[in-house]
Amino acid sequence: MITTNALIYIMVCIVLCAASFSFNRGKTVAGLKKGWRMFRNIFIPFINVLILVSIALYLIPPTFISKYLGAGSGALGFITAAVVGSITLIPGFISYPIAASLLQQGASYTVVATFMTTLMMVGVVTLPLETQFFGRHVAVLRNVLNFIAAVIIGLGVGMIL
Repeated sequence: MITTNALIYIMVCIVLCAASFSFNRGKTVAGLKKGWRMFRNIFIPFINVLILVSIALYLIPPTFISKYLGAGSGALGFITAAVVGSITLIPGFISYPIAASLLQQGASYTVVATFMTTLMMVGVVTLPLETQFFGRHVAVLRNVLNFIAAVIIGLGVGMIL
């Protein structure tokens, strides 16, 4: 079922695409083709990760998530989210459905915000590659500063919500 917001976005896209097509057909068609190729390239990994996350959330009871990542989990849940987010390599577009699922299963906003920000900003898995391009000092410094910033952001979200 399509929500109202999705319907609005679809209508806006259609109108803007039609306007673009009337201005420059060649560029619009080229853009649509490129967009389709990009969609095709991310669709299979996206579905695979969603399936794996769905299976994991099915197997892990909501009480477990609530206990270890919920509001009552305290510092342990916060630290767990920060560490897992730092070492997990998941694209951003896949992490949002995961975050929504965690919230639905009882995880706290602080924990989910910390998980999301460390996931996006810290790259323990990609550190060797970063080291090759930026040097060891810069790569480590970037990750440490981003980890600290992610923790601060998570705490800030927790204080606001």
